[in-house]
Amino acid sequence: MQSPGTATTKVLATIATPLALVALGATVYQASYAAFTGQTRNSGNEWATGSVKLTDDDNGAARFRVANMLPGDTQTKCITVTADASVASTVKGYAINPVTSTVGLENRVKVTIENGTGGSFADCTGFVASGPALVNDQPLSAIAQVNSYETGFGGWSVAPGVSSKTYRMTWRFDTTGMTQQQVDQMQGAKTGIDMQWEMQSNS
Repeated sequence: MQSPGTATTKVLATIATPLALVALGATVYQASYAAFTGQTRNSGNEWATGSVKLTDDDNGAARFRVANMLPGDTQTKCITVTADASVASTVKGYAINPVTSTVGLENRVKVTIENGTGGSFADCTGFVASGPALVNDQPLSAIAQVNSYETGFGGWSVAPGVSSKTYRMTWRFDTTGMTQQQVDQMQGAKTGIDMQWEMQSNS
């Protein structure tokens, strides 16, 4: 983002000068002509805004696109998020675009989200978690309520420069405590959610 420049306009005011002052000015000019002078200048002052840029390695692909899901199914995938900032910033994750079903499937797909190092999009080989899970076995319906930067999870503190963090996401289709009739009602149901990471400069 570029901040608008500041233009300073100098206005020269012209007035009529009495002839007597012209003569006096000539005398002063002659008297001060031989004076010593000195100057110094502080040049090149400018102000520029900081910048923040956040990218990931999914190349626009969905992390999970599951068909024919069965009770008890589970899957784990990773995504690496890279921050490029000229100022100290914070990255948080939150949910957008939730899709609800008529039978409450979003209450039965439970998700765990961890952050750490290693791994890459769709491949968690080498992933090492950094501390406790950010989201621990929560249904999509609960995650959907975390839908803004202010309420987001993570709080990854980014120093000026380029740095990366990998997020590991695991889902499972949990039908614990459901009757067979309730499980059967889940057939053909569909739900979904988008996960978004946002970086903001620290104030």
